[in-house]
Amino acid sequence: MSHHVRQASAGKRTSLSQAIQHVFVGVVGLAASQVNAYAQSVTTPDAGSGVRSDTSGDASNNASQPSTALPAIVVKGTTQTGDLPAPYAGGQVARGGSIGVLGTSNVMDQPFNTTNYTEQFIQDTQARTIADVVVNNASVRAEQSAGGFGDVFNIRGFDVQATDVALNGLYGMVSAARVPVNLLERIEVLQGPGTLMYGLGPGGSVGGAINIISKRAEDTPLTRLTALYQSKGQFGAMADIGRRFGDEGQFGIRFNGQIKDGQTGIAYGNQLQGDSALGLDYRSKQFRWSFDAYNVSENTDEPRGQIGFGTATAVPDAPSGYNNFYPGTRLKLRDTAVMTRAEYDINKFVTVYGAAGEHYGTSAQNFPFASGMTAAGAFDVTNGYYDQYTRTKSVDAGFRFHFDTFGVKHTLVTGVTSLNQEIGYFYALSSPLVSSSLYAPAALAPVDVPRGDMQRSSQTRLNSQQVIDTMSFFDDRLLITGGFRRQTIGQDNYDPTTGAQQSSIDQQAITPLAGIVVKPLSNISIYGNYTSGLTNGGTAPFGTVNAGQAFPPYKSSQYEAGVKADWGRVMTSAAVFQISQPNGVTDPVTNYYGYNGKTRVRGLELSAYGEVFRGLRMMASATFYDPKVSGTAGGTQDGNDPGGVPKFAFNLGADYDLPWVPGLSVNGRIIHTGAQYYDSSDALRLPSWTRYDIGLRYGMRVIGKDVVLRANVENLFGSRYWIQQGTYVTNAAPRTLLLSAEFNF
Repeated sequence: MSHHVRQASAGKRTSLSQAIQHVFVGVVGLAASQVNAYAQSVTTPDAGSGVRSDTSGDASNNASQPSTALPAIVVKGTTQTGDLPAPYAGGQVARGGSIGVLGTSNVMDQPFNTTNYTEQFIQDTQARTIADVVVNNASVRAEQSAGGFGDVFNIRGFDVQATDVALNGLYGMVSAARVPVNLLERIEVLQGPGTLMYGLGPGGSVGGAINIISKRAEDTPLTRLTALYQSKGQFGAMADIGRRFGDEGQFGIRFNGQIKDGQTGIAYGNQLQGDSALGLDYRSKQFRWSFDAYNVSENTDEPRGQIGFGTATAVPDAPSGYNNFYPGTRLKLRDTAVMTRAEYDINKFVTVYGAAGEHYGTSAQNFPFASGMTAAGAFDVTNGYYDQYTRTKSVDAGFRFHFDTFGVKHTLVTGVTSLNQEIGYFYALSSPLVSSSLYAPAALAPVDVPRGDMQRSSQTRLNSQQVIDTMSFFDDRLLITGGFRRQTIGQDNYDPTTGAQQSSIDQQAITPLAGIVVKPLSNISIYGNYTSGLTNGGTAPFGTVNAGQAFPPYKSSQYEAGVKADWGRVMTSAAVFQISQPNGVTDPVTNYYGYNGKTRVRGLELSAYGEVFRGLRMMASATFYDPKVSGTAGGTQDGNDPGGVPKFAFNLGADYDLPWVPGLSVNGRIIHTGAQYYDSSDALRLPSWTRYDIGLRYGMRVIGKDVVLRANVENLFGSRYWIQQGTYVTNAAPRTLLLSAEFNF
């Protein structure tokens, strides 16, 4: 279902550095004409580096303003206000980010492939949800189109549910649908299983992990108001206000909110959306505390639907993005959460930390059921309801120890996590059947059954204890990380009609982590890791001889090796990986269900980002996949490709300050995904697709105030293509115009 990259002093660089720069920068077709020394890039960026203080609220310091108006900026150390790693050259991504219990560190010190998107990048692309941001990485794709139920991601060939997005490192605090990004300071993407770093998410995703960071008040007072427009006719307004108080600015308060209403890019569609968030924090030399609360509300008429190909013998052509498969549908979303986090340095060796939060979310929607799809796009559809609630409580606590043993530095983390989640739903299908078509959708018949109350369907308990040690040798030239997490999964399943308990499981498993970073040169990191993901094993389905049997959690494993190179203005990386995940299979002879199948995805990732030269920011990536399934039912599909994984994907984005028009910047983006099979039978093949986006940005001063005007067009040529999630597909969103006017007071 749908819920589901100056030369180094005056001398020449070493031949090794030249070779690595040529390989990685040349792969993506973008090379720097001059390269800063790595040490200088960390402490004092060149005046023309384009590194901007993007969070002060002063538009003269951000990437939206003319280069001639930018003062020289000195970055001291590697962090900015609020202990977030400072933006990298160009300001679109950060120098580092958090990786769960391992804490915050520079990407060059992390034995993983990570990308950390900044608030400035979110603003300049006029992103609306997390999916609009993370698709700038070729290893990440959104599996639902804009205007649908919500965000589902595919990372390294595996699904990552919206429920498996962590808020400030805590799982269970976000919507099962989507999170408006106006509330966020950073979006951090970890490629590969994140179970050990973040714990087991409610959805048990293994392809990667996404952590979002809420906004905090900064040292400079901020008052920002933004007017919004989205085609066809949706208007809105957004506010962002932050202040700090106290003799040393110890106390901070930040408020964010927006409201949008009007016609969407779907036939007869309308959406009313509002959100608000309050962030409080206190900081001192030894003690740090924060509190977050948010509320999101959305009413949508004619949301974008999903459909399965079913019995179709060929893939129908994708219809117009304006088409709604199911005219007459409605969607209501409500999400509220509160959470708090505190850290106290007992002394220079020991820090104690703790976090807790609670989230409650509901969705109420029409949920049509389509069947009989043909190659010509004809199908039959029955209307229905699917309403769901989710109530989650989550806790994270532990200690961090910093000490030396015989010249070896240690950062040892030990702690516990606990997540308790209750889910309930109401589902009903009506009887009238309507014949329809993808290209001329017929109106749904009214639902002829009453809408009932949502009743509990499951209670899930996820508890874990972890111990992880990162050891540093030879002045941080060699970093070794090792540890494990012991996890317990408990789940009780209930009949939502009668309330009777149907099944119960209580299983344990241990997931290990081993990582290494070697720095042969000051700006080169070679890394490798072995990690393991963990997913709830569930129960054997109805109709099998062992129906109802509870299975222990199953593990997914990843092997990864890569190299990162920081050229001062441009960061490049290359990685190879393999992820294997067990699959549930029903034996065709014995009718016994068990986890005897396997999906294996191997891949090569190449990426580069930064400021190629002053005023030209870029972000490029390419991923090549070799996916296979084995242990399939009767062996009939062994060696086939799994559904939903292309052979390759690439992204190329650029943002350029026009030198002859101070304040004016142009940007463009290409997103391409290769052809992929619909399922592991490899009978239906979804065509490849390419999306082109363009944009303009103009920064100026009006009556002494900083103003930024932005215009972006997504899917410039109105390309029609399919986007897949599991066995469901949706049509791509049509050409969409986004306009905004930002005023900084």
